[in-house]
Amino acid sequence: MPAGLSGWILLHLAIVLAGTWLARRYALARRLVDEPGERRSHEVATPRGGGIAIVLAMLVALAALMLRVPAWLPQLLAVAGGLLLVSVIGWIDDHRPLSPWPRLATHAVAALLLALASIIAGGGLAASLYVFALTMVLVNVWNFMDGIDGLAASQALLVALLFALAAPAGSPAVWVAWALASACAGFLPFNFPRARIFLGDVGSGALGYALAALVALGFRGGPAQLWVLLPLSAFLLDATLTLGARIVRGERWWTPHVQHLYQRLARHWQGHRRVTYLYAGWTLAAGGIGWWMRFSDATTIMLAVCTWYLLGTGTWMWSMRVATRSSKGVVTG
Repeated sequence: MPAGLSGWILLHLAIVLAGTWLARRYALARRLVDEPGERRSHEVATPRGGGIAIVLAMLVALAALMLRVPAWLPQLLAVAGGLLLVSVIGWIDDHRPLSPWPRLATHAVAALLLALASIIAGGGLAASLYVFALTMVLVNVWNFMDGIDGLAASQALLVALLFALAAPAGSPAVWVAWALASACAGFLPFNFPRARIFLGDVGSGALGYALAALVALGFRGGPAQLWVLLPLSAFLLDATLTLGARIVRGERWWTPHVQHLYQRLARHWQGHRRVTYLYAGWTLAAGGIGWWMRFSDATTIMLAVCTWYLLGTGTWMWSMRVATRSSKGVVTG
């Protein structure tokens, strides 16, 4: 364990515990509340925007690392700039809903900054293009999948822990990953097992961006960049397959809905907890496979990723049929 890590973890845990409590008071005072509805998976009015505390903790982490290791300053500045862009546009959207286009444009600029961070960290052109695409995907996927108690924050926590253990020693990604895991752990008591505040767009987009930043900072190309797709598979599969199904059916795929597998399972099981635990189990299994074979060659890792995603696709299709047959109403748990 790196020297000072326990204090680092406690610092970011404390920032988010206090920050989320304050964010909840602010949201209630400003009436920033998500009301129940047919396009939401909860039935109790709940304040939103608690993810601002996670953003604050991550900015503190990035600033501390800039001071601690000046050699990391350029890439950390790029990461911080992109995180600010994503969180600010999300904060505005939480207060006054925006059309998708300003958000996507902002996300693209933030993804470019993260691609630049990848290049500064030693990645080549292919690695930076991968980081750009991954950033655009993860920012929006975490926003799509933030719909039931504890799901988005717990998934980010688990992936961040796996990244912290797998990132090369001496990489800034190690410290950023521990900060992110600690921040998510500080938020979860307010969001699970029953949500007292939601992440909001400010938090969900920031989580996706922070996870992409770990790739940009810690994995500079080669097999490692393929390995990270395994622990991300729960969200990537559900979001991608649900979006694809909606496009095939000719639906307005960009509008809010409750058709993701996790939403159907919440209705099927009449609660959120089992769904959050199920997705956590999938991510731990995927991460364990990746950890076991993280030093394999690129061909072997790619074969494992493809096999896992094929398995996941079959599991998603079967689970969707089961959940769809019995889902009734919108519930919380």
